[in-house]
Amino acid sequence: MELVKRQIHMNRMKGRASTQITMDDDLIVPDTMEDMAQVLLATGDILVEAVRPMEEKVQIKGKLDFQVLYRKEGGGLQTMAGQIPFEETVNVSGLEEKDDVSVSWSLEDLKADMIHSRKLGMMALVSLQVQAETLAQETAASDVDMEPGEETQVRIEELEIASIALKRRDTFRIQEEIALPANKPNVDRLLWREMSLRGVNTRPMDGALYISGDLMLFLLYAGEGEDTPVQWLEESIPFSGELELPESKEEMVSMVNVRIAHKELEAKPDYDGEMREFNGDVVLDLDIRLYQEEKASLLGDIYSTREELLPITQSARFQQILAKNACKCKVAEKITLNEDRSVLQICRSDGAVKLDEVSVQEDGLLLEGVLEVSLLYLTSDDSASIQAESFTLPFQCSAAVAGVTQESIYQVIPGLEQMTAVMMGGNGVEIKASIDLEILVQEPLEQPVITGVERHPLDMEKLQALPGIVGYIVQPEDDLWKIAKKFHTTMDTVMRANELAEETVKPGQKLILVKEIGNMHGSLRS
Repeated sequence: MELVKRQIHMNRMKGRASTQITMDDDLIVPDTMEDMAQVLLATGDILVEAVRPMEEKVQIKGKLDFQVLYRKEGGGLQTMAGQIPFEETVNVSGLEEKDDVSVSWSLEDLKADMIHSRKLGMMALVSLQVQAETLAQETAASDVDMEPGEETQVRIEELEIASIALKRRDTFRIQEEIALPANKPNVDRLLWREMSLRGVNTRPMDGALYISGDLMLFLLYAGEGEDTPVQWLEESIPFSGELELPESKEEMVSMVNVRIAHKELEAKPDYDGEMREFNGDVVLDLDIRLYQEEKASLLGDIYSTREELLPITQSARFQQILAKNACKCKVAEKITLNEDRSVLQICRSDGAVKLDEVSVQEDGLLLEGVLEVSLLYLTSDDSASIQAESFTLPFQCSAAVAGVTQESIYQVIPGLEQMTAVMMGGNGVEIKASIDLEILVQEPLEQPVITGVERHPLDMEKLQALPGIVGYIVQPEDDLWKIAKKFHTTMDTVMRANELAEETVKPGQKLILVKEIGNMHGSLRS
């Protein structure tokens, strides 16, 4: 008799850590730009350029890409853009250089204040989350290779486990040509450009990853002609495509975090030589994780009626997927703009989902956060017609996850599916938004596995003390395997003696049990 062993490769969570960094800098307006009169809008993106794991810590290097829209002295709009680099060290207990480290981040707050007409104060709050994993290998017996004539009873158990099949960063490119509507004047110069994602969806396919969503484009431009007012264009550009992934299978479970890594928009002349078209080039950064669920056949127990077999066990750690779903949360709120002048029209509305807290409840997760809404609107004041304002709207969402515990490992990817801002009376605005929260919950599983077997001769005194035939009443914790092993017989013998058609027994059921000494050979796989 020889144990058949298998190795199971797992990505095991080693540690998590998070930190917040504050970037505070004073920026001088370049000599080529005009003086500031009022800061209207500030947006930014965090770009992580390098992640270096070391002993007990991770070094993260990146930058904040920002742009600020301001009103010039004497009227008109101008954009100031730049970068603020950062470098941060995050302590992660138990981390080794060989471990796999992933970093996620969010721009929690960004403020730009005018110190004076040539100096801008920029403050940003950035959250960094570090997750460390290590590749672990569990060795366990999966079956028994028996020689002819051996009378060994074998119980095979099926265990559902999940392991990470693919972890990769990749890119997906979107290139679009956008034309101005016929009622818009030609472009003299671009004043402000923004791109964001809405309703992003990904799913694994055989050999590929499918991605779709909407690219939201907003731009302000100065039109041709001296008295032409500031113009704007807001477009929703749908995109879809496949990213080649040979390791991907349709049945895999995916968690894909999609961000904009690069964006570029340039005006160009159309067929008639007029500046009425734009070239858009966007590169999406995809942090891809694909999980494979499988049923692992492991040796659950072993005994013999001819000899004493003592299984050698050790505790092994696996992971199971409890849930993979999407929680959708609706936000509807009426707000009033802090504006003395009459608001004529909403030019641009944008939103960012910030997840503040995830807490475990009975059979579920409670997700709490805020939707940060930024509006750009047109007023009745011709000297300062474009104005901006921001609001923070809280949200709460409950996701059903049966069996979730405080030890469960969860991942949440928040996203904005859609948002609208509609003018009401008296400078009121109605905000409606749909927030999408993609959730994956895994449960760590401690499972004893058989790694070896000790073989000893039968204890004849103990065996002779057992009655040859006995009547037995099935107890609540019993199954047929436990009963047969306890009374030194086999399941086949019990079933024949009691004329059982199936292996299931019920509490209170009466059985006749006949002791055996090495005259049967069989196995159970359950």
